Amino acid sequence: MASTEKAARHDNEPHENDLARRLNWLRAGVLGANDGIVSVAAIVVGVAGATTNTGAILAAGAAGALGGAVSMALGEYVSVSSQSDSQRALIEKERRELEEQPEEELSELAAIYEAKGLSSGTAWTVAKELTAHNALAAHLSAELNIDEDGIVSPWHAAFASAVAFTLGALLPLVSILLPPPALRVPLTFASVLLALALTGAVGAWIGGSSRTRAAVRVVLGGALALAATFSLGSLLGSTGVI
Repeated sequence: MASTEKAARHDNEPHENDLARRLNWLRAGVLGANDGIVSVAAIVVGVAGATTNTGAILAAGAAGALGGAVSMALGEYVSVSSQSDSQRALIEKERRELEEQPEEELSELAAIYEAKGLSSGTAWTVAKELTAHNALAAHLSAELNIDEDGIVSPWHAAFASAVAFTLGALLPLVSILLPPPALRVPLTFASVLLALALTGAVGAWIGGSSRTRAAVRVVLGGALALAATFSLGSLLGSTGVI
């Protein structure tokens, strides 16, 4: 007969921690791509409002894509590094407490399960069995909701953020550079707003909220950004500043 663990788990089914981690990565990727689309689209549309010079548009768009990707990567690295450092500090603190005061930690673990609704006897039984199996993992899960093996690498997060932003930035760059000058801005508006509707819907689906509401919100925000930068570029171009 298969063990209880094997009966409860199937290799082809996602489990809560793994699924949550994957969804978080996917959501971060969608948001990074969304930032790349909006940021670079706003730049190239603004420049296109001032001039039809392809070189100027390409230079501005490429600089925006590179600068944005680096900025996103640095921001993600700093943020995740701070989170990872805090988690590691908590893990070390818990490890030290288990070594120095194991009985107090066992009582604390039993009290946690008792507070969750288990009877005192059952809570103590669970606490003892989990402690015998892996005391540190049991306390990290019950007290801090931390998985010792689930700490995200800041380098991975930075790389993923930069890649997502760059992929998103490619859409407005291609949309503004390939068509003839007369069609550049309308086609860029259309492709960017369509892509934003898609990323907004996907992000909402991952988060379990309304896809329509999220898509409309993102599209309206993107349209406002594009209209503002195009108007500014047109104003600067018409007044001879550029």
